[in-house]
Amino acid sequence: MTLTLGAVAAEAAGCTNCGLAQGRTQVVFGMGNPDADLMFVGEGPGAEEDKQGLPFVGRSGKLLDRLVAEEMGLTRDLCYIANVVKCRPPDNRDPKPDEIAACRPWLEQQVELIAPKVIITLGNFSSKLLLDTTTGITKLRGQSYPMGDMITTSAVVIPTYHPAAILRGGGLQEAQMRSDLVRARIAMSR
Repeated sequence: MTLTLGAVAAEAAGCTNCGLAQGRTQVVFGMGNPDADLMFVGEGPGAEEDKQGLPFVGRSGKLLDRLVAEEMGLTRDLCYIANVVKCRPPDNRDPKPDEIAACRPWLEQQVELIAPKVIITLGNFSSKLLLDTTTGITKLRGQSYPMGDMITTSAVVIPTYHPAAILRGGGLQEAQMRSDLVRARIAMSR
């Protein structure tokens, strides 16, 4: 039997592998084209995502959609969007190592099943996890990397800032994120 993204999402919907399950409204597995060449991986769902069951639907998601359209000429339905953790951490706190470890198999399966050409990591948590590094996003961004040892894939990883950081930080970070998106567009065309 071939595993499908839908089957993995259905299994993840009942996950209780960490404490985040107790406070969630629902699992936010991911959304988009299951055959996408481009995948975004963020940190974890916020309040609006928890409510709707979809990733990046709040202010950060609206910014991401706009920047992807402007710099890559793509719409959300042509990409796949997921997060490192599938349940909302309380008060939007950072995910804990045990929570990341509990969700890691879900993300691994998503990446393997989607098999994108390019993965754009949004922020520290996804960048560190997928590149298997302790280096922070400000030093990682601006370059392309092969996938770390986490998953067997030929995808190129392009780290950039999380859209929430752009909303807080402003112009320079937005310009840098735009250049990272252009880098991803070029990598997709190879």
